[in-house]
Amino acid sequence: MNMPLPPQLPPEGALPSRLGNWLSRRIDGWAHTARHPLYWVGVRDMAGVSVGLAAWAFMTGVAMVGSGMSVGESVLMSLLVFAGSAQLAALPLIAAGAPLWVIFVAALCVNLRFLVFGVHLREYLRFLPRGKRIWLGYFMGDMTYVLFIRRFPHPAETERQRRAQLSYLWGGNCWNWLSWQSLNMLGIFLGAALPARWGLEYAGTLALLAVTCSLITSRVRALAALLAGATAVLAMGLPYRLGLVVAIAVAVLAAVWLERWVEAARKPEPEPDHG
Repeated sequence: MNMPLPPQLPPEGALPSRLGNWLSRRIDGWAHTARHPLYWVGVRDMAGVSVGLAAWAFMTGVAMVGSGMSVGESVLMSLLVFAGSAQLAALPLIAAGAPLWVIFVAALCVNLRFLVFGVHLREYLRFLPRGKRIWLGYFMGDMTYVLFIRRFPHPAETERQRRAQLSYLWGGNCWNWLSWQSLNMLGIFLGAALPARWGLEYAGTLALLAVTCSLITSRVRALAALLAGATAVLAMGLPYRLGLVVAIAVAVLAAVWLERWVEAARKPEPEPDHG
């Protein structure tokens, strides 16, 4: 009679060894990338603009604690949801006890621009395996995308050019992630430690309002911001703070339509053919 064999367990120390090998490969890969001169050019370029994002990162951390989340939950959200706009859109919904699908839709609406970024970067990064592209996408930010496209208007054609572009992108991404997380964590712990009467949340709201106003650089954006604000006020009575989602949708649709209308108006009319 054949007795069933007991399940084979991995040898002692195999899992820690496997994790150690994975970490070793990641560190070696980062060190290889960091040795490229353009990696530090990316760090320098991103450091020049990250000062303006410091207030946003800090006040987002304060807002997370102020919305009723614990310090642990706020830290976890900061690490898993590396997107300040998505965090700010989700926080009032979390505080209101909104269903998960409503929170997901709100975060998706404010981050639709990353879908456009991904489509644009496809030709730049298609040589990477899917897992590495997903990993790189987690670190991608608005300004790192803008700086990367400004320096490299066209995808690389050779292996040497690919390494140069990827090194620059990783330099900006790493600095952006470290600076954001540092200021975000500072806001979380200070927001939890300082007394509520200090009005840190109100100061955070003013800082975020200033950052938002600085992004309104055209008439189309100004009109979209006004429509979003008016819609949010009119839809304030909707349950689960759905007025925010409606305001975002109205602003996005209005901005897209207005931009198309402006582009069509700028096109010169064809001259009549007099034969």
